[in-house]
Order: sequence, then C-alpha cells, then structure tokens
Amino acid sequence: MNIATSLNEELLNQVFGDHQEMQLNLSFYQNTAMMYARTENSIAVLSDMKANVSYLYKGAVAERLGFSEDTLSNELNSIWEDEIFSRIHPEDLINKHLLELQFFNMLKSVPIAERVNFYVYSKIRILNAEGTYTYIKHRMFYISSFPNGSLWLALCLYNMLDEDLPIDKPERAIVNSATGEIIKPDDQKTSNILSVREKEILTLIRSGKMSIEIADLCSISINTVNRHRQNILEKLRVSNSHEACRIAELMRLI
Repeated sequence: MNIATSLNEELLNQVFGDHQEMQLNLSFYQNTAMMYARTENSIAVLSDMKANVSYLYKGAVAERLGFSEDTLSNELNSIWEDEIFSRIHPEDLINKHLLELQFFNMLKSVPIAERVNFYVYSKIRILNAEGTYTYIKHRMFYISSFPNGSLWLALCLYNMLDEDLPIDKPERAIVNSATGEIIKPDDQKTSNILSVREKEILTLIRSGKMSIEIADLCSISINTVNRHRQNILEKLRVSNSHEACRIAELMRLI
C-alpha cells in the first residue's frame, strides 16, 4: 500500500456522524477558499472528507502554470486534486503525501480548537506552461473538525514561491502559525517507504539483474520477485523500474 492510499483511507474512513449545523458552515469555508485565491492569486483547494469532494478556486497562478478551465475543474468528485498532482515532480509528490500523513497523525493529539494554528508547508517542483519545472509553495490547513475530532475540511494553497523566504527555512515542515514553531518532518519514516527486501531487489534491478537472476540470488520464486517489483512501483507511484530506481536514488532509499 503506497503513502497516498494510506492517507486516503485514514481521511475517508473517519467517523463523521450527522451534524447538520456543520454542513451549514460549508459555504463560509468555500468563501474563505475563494478569498485566498483572490487575495493571494493562489490555486485554493477546499477538500471535504465527509463528502469526498473538492472545490477549486483559481487565482492568477493557475494561468501562469498553464492550467485552463478545461484542465482544472471547479469541483472534483474526490478529495485529491489529481490534475495538479500529475504536474508535480514524483519525488516531491511522495514527500508531500508522507508529510501530510505525519501531519494527520500529529493532529489527533492536538485539541480541536488549536488545530487551525498548524499547517503543512512544502517547497515543490511543478511543470509550468512551458513544460519545465518551477518551484511553488504549497500549504495545507485542516480548517474544520467535527465535534468527535474527525478532520472534516482541508484547505490547500498553491502559490508562486516567495523570493524573500528565509534561507534557513526547510523545504517542507509543519508550522505552528500561533507560535512560529517549525516542526521538521520525520525523515526516518521516508526511509521506511520500502521494505528491506524491496530495497534489496531494487538495488539488484539497478545493477541490471533480470527477475530470474534476482529470484536465484535471493532464494525466492520469480512470482515473489514480480510481486515485490509491483509493490515498489505502487509505493513510489511510478510506472516502470527505471523511474523507480531514479526516484529511490533521489530519496536516498538505495
């Protein structure tokens, strides 16, 4: 199971219950997202975990990145903005999902009233209108929770990267906006994306070994090798072994 799938299940399998007064507040948060898009010229994505839908509001950055009305819908039948994800560098997308999974688990221990103080910050590469990677700033807040603690609405903001960002600011972090505290991600969890056996097999793939050779070297069946290969592709969100090796090297997994 890859990181994105784990995060998706954690978010959508929460217990929400029927709180009609919460649903009445949805228009307020939609207006909040729209105002962020207008005032910051950002792409603002409001995701509703209970309904499994998202609402997109587009500022000037959308056009600069090459998103048109046809390629970036105003409403999605998912909590994920896949049109944007498809443009993000694969390594940065994995790190983004991993950080958000850590963020979700951290907020479980934070009082509901204080959760809005925290947000996730990531510096990520995204393909622009010219088809080249440019850096943008991504932030994600959980702006509303149900009385039982379930996280209901998430607000994601995509902006052009500020030129005056502090040099020592990490490329991704959890930030407490009320105190200024910066919580760096647990990179140890990144190294655990692949199992020891999967890293071993990917290292052999990188060295040019075929599946039948890997099976012999590892004393396992070729079916087991193929299953490991498929798991590696799914976890790293890539389509072939060449890309898997490249991403794993960038993430220092092998």
